[in-house]
Amino acid sequence: MPKKNTPPPIVETLQEQVETLQEQIKPTPSSHKRPLPYRIGIFVASLSALVFLLSFAPPEQREVLWRALTLQRNLIVPMFILGLLALSLLWARGQEIDNRAFLFFNLRGRRPRWLDIALGSFSQLGSGILAIGLAIYFWRSNRDLSLQLALGTLTLSLMVEVLKALTDRARPFLTNPNARVVGWREPGRSFPSGHTSQIFFLAALLNHHLQPGFLLGAFMYAVAAGVGFTRMYVGAHYPRDVLGGALLGLMWGTLANLIDPYWVTFFIVSLTQH
Repeated sequence: MPKKNTPPPIVETLQEQVETLQEQIKPTPSSHKRPLPYRIGIFVASLSALVFLLSFAPPEQREVLWRALTLQRNLIVPMFILGLLALSLLWARGQEIDNRAFLFFNLRGRRPRWLDIALGSFSQLGSGILAIGLAIYFWRSNRDLSLQLALGTLTLSLMVEVLKALTDRARPFLTNPNARVVGWREPGRSFPSGHTSQIFFLAALLNHHLQPGFLLGAFMYAVAAGVGFTRMYVGAHYPRDVLGGALLGLMWGTLANLIDPYWVTFFIVSLTQH
């Protein structure tokens, strides 16, 4: 009776390692999805709130604002890409690619404790605290910029939460047990990255108002891109979350400059009357 061929122990070990790596790369299905009626309710409530707020503006201002938005063609491309990114979350193959890229940024190379502390702290530049601090700093010297920073940061936070509720994407550490988390586990959903959107909004707004020149302007956007990278490093976001946050922040900075004649004037008049 011929003997059954059995692979050598070394081959078995290699096969086990390959299977382990494949298991690490393959994302596990999330059990944290919210029901569809909840997300529909969020969308309807957000749209109703927007219509309600716009109803307070004079008709001529609404018309001028709408014309400004339609003529701002540089918003079309980022809005289109952001929409595609949101739709791509339904693509299973895209999730696998996203997960591979996330694990590369999250696990690749040496991660000493000092680097974790440094990048974890750097990541918090996008928490909104920096923007509010700058709003306080510019209050006396540049009130328009101060108000745009404060109101833009707050409204962008609301928009991020609405998009997170609609897309309902779980954090990487919830779907991938091999994800490495630096610091605390961020609450809430994953798409888009709120920290990334806030820091890109800040860079866009400061570049518009301060006109710092090419080198300093490029440095601001480099810092924003660095914050986006750290969101993957600390295990809080996938690459598509970061890209979506960057696009949203850039669009929000552009929108803030478009509606500057309306909301800044309104708030300055309100503050001076009290």
